[in-house]
Amino acid sequence: MIKHKFNAVRCEEDGIKFASKKERKRYLELKNLQRAGNISFFLRQTPMHLSGGVKYVCDYQVFWADGTVTFEDVKGMRTPMYKLKKKQVEALYPIIITEI
Repeated sequence: MIKHKFNAVRCEEDGIKFASKKERKRYLELKNLQRAGNISFFLRQTPMHLSGGVKYVCDYQVFWADGTVTFEDVKGMRTPMYKLKKKQVEALYPIIITEI
């Protein structure tokens, strides 16, 4: 088994592979929120295209029952590359990425 450089443990839930236990935990929380009617639905691994052929992938795009939409990234380690891409996405698109 290959060890992740940030000690994240890959795992699976509902046949979906997650990069970390923390990302899987957020998935389960979102499923519960959806069952309770607090969110309409959510998307996983939403790609956003940046200049130069660069792509940023947001962990979750959440559509709340009140009509708001949020973008969430589950983070254990804020790498310099992540910080740069987050800043670029927020400058290019009218969104704010929430770190979980």
